[in-house]
Amino acid sequence: MDYTKAIAGAIAKVLGMEEGALAGWLETPKNTDMGDVAFPCFKLSKTLRQAPAAIAEKLSFEIELPQGVEKAEAVGPYLNFYLHKGQQAQEILDRVLTEGNRYGSSDLGGGRHVVIDYSSINIAKPFGFHHLPSTAIGNALYRIYGHLGYAPVGVNHLGDWGTQFGKMIVAYKTWGTKPVAEYGIRELVDLYVRFHQEAEEHPEMEAEARAWFHRIETGDEEAVSLWKQMKDATIAEVKKTYARMGVRFDSWAGESFYEDKMQPIIDELRDKGISRLDNGATIVDLSEWNMPPCLIVKSDGSTIYATRDLAAACYRKATYDFAKLLYVVAYQQDLHFKQLFKVLELMGRDWVKDCTHVNFGMVSMEGGAFHTREGKVLYLDDVLDAAVEKTYEIIEQKSPDLEDKRSAAEAVGVGAIMWGALYNSRIKDVTFSYDKVLNFDGETGPYVQYTHARCCSVLRKAGGYDRAHVDAALLSDPYSQALLKAMAAFPAAVEAAAEKNEPYLVARATMAVCTAMNKFYYEVRIMAEDEDRKNARLALTDGARQVIAIGLNLLGIAAPERM
Repeated sequence: MDYTKAIAGAIAKVLGMEEGALAGWLETPKNTDMGDVAFPCFKLSKTLRQAPAAIAEKLSFEIELPQGVEKAEAVGPYLNFYLHKGQQAQEILDRVLTEGNRYGSSDLGGGRHVVIDYSSINIAKPFGFHHLPSTAIGNALYRIYGHLGYAPVGVNHLGDWGTQFGKMIVAYKTWGTKPVAEYGIRELVDLYVRFHQEAEEHPEMEAEARAWFHRIETGDEEAVSLWKQMKDATIAEVKKTYARMGVRFDSWAGESFYEDKMQPIIDELRDKGISRLDNGATIVDLSEWNMPPCLIVKSDGSTIYATRDLAAACYRKATYDFAKLLYVVAYQQDLHFKQLFKVLELMGRDWVKDCTHVNFGMVSMEGGAFHTREGKVLYLDDVLDAAVEKTYEIIEQKSPDLEDKRSAAEAVGVGAIMWGALYNSRIKDVTFSYDKVLNFDGETGPYVQYTHARCCSVLRKAGGYDRAHVDAALLSDPYSQALLKAMAAFPAAVEAAAEKNEPYLVARATMAVCTAMNKFYYEVRIMAEDEDRKNARLALTDGARQVIAIGLNLLGIAAPERM
């Protein structure tokens, strides 16, 4: 039952006001002793010409309490409502257990498409640790939107175009020793680094690289073949990393895909008088909006990623007719996306209002920044491997008898890294520490996974419970009530995460369930002597397990049953 709506309706009946407006005034008291729902009367003071406290007192006598509300009590300027604990507990628990892994889901999206551009790695360059935030945030949003009835479309907008491929071909033809298909990403990166080292003393190599890329652009058979082989080798390798992280994409259309789709955009900008020539280059002047010009075509006739992004946005709208288009890209690109959206607006694309730059802060591992050209690269796989190995050592100490410790270490180690990228507001800079993210006792991924495994262990030892005869009214102790409250808050957190494109809201809601579950576990005897009470507590444990599993899944993290 929606108690907020029912309470707002009861107040509206007394005051003769709109129910919808009053529902927005309702609050949840921080102190549970002050009730479950509070109605502040300040805004009514001017209209009713009475003091807020007098209004609250009058309402407490005149209001007809909705079903499930035990009492309404005036405390100063607030009218506090106390819900019937037993009925509320039964409704929450029934909903969690009945809906199963669809708890917190809805048909809010109505099957509409949400296109999410995330990860967007570069071909023949490392899948670096710096790609973690975009990959983790985008993957979580993909799952969250899907849970809410949208049809998400995951796009890996590959960096597969540009002069760097000319450099790669020059390096390969100069120092390559085997077929391109046999090269791994790290070997390709070594060639790229060597090119830049040698080019410092032999600058003519830069011109040779530009010539090779021009051959790719003009369809030269050898150049295109080498480029495709490098692209295929990169994708085959990164797919293994994505699989470890539970990340999927529906489209791998990168920058090269839009090469034949840019000219209509360039022509439209010119024909509508939106662009102009400036020293041989085509630009869109954005000074009126306090932005530098958006470069569309360079003076040498080549296009840049802004041109391709304009073409990509129009293609995605035509192909998917999206309700939302999200770009999960670091905050350093804030200006680029402001320019992109403004140019689309000037082109008359009214759907630009549905485009959002989902930016995020810097992520680093103790040690600082990394640059491919100098060979200073921290590979994401290396971070995952280290986390898994350290987790294995911890599991060896904590659970020496656990079967298949390697699988558990993989799930927990990878999950710890993913959780670390998702637990805070995305705009915050994050510095990773293995000791911190792998802590089984803090607000970490392993703590959440361990809580899930603990719930599974309790249920295994109990041998099940009678789902058909759960009396939730017996869950009256404060620890059970706190756990129920945390579980009840989960669906709203999922909706808020989509509304704000902030997966950390799901992570925090999941953590709240874990914290309440562990307090319940330590303070309440689940295997009570009274069979009805034991049955209710096992049902509550199962409900908590279910919500934690959903939270982990929405974040792209495994929920191990044993740890």
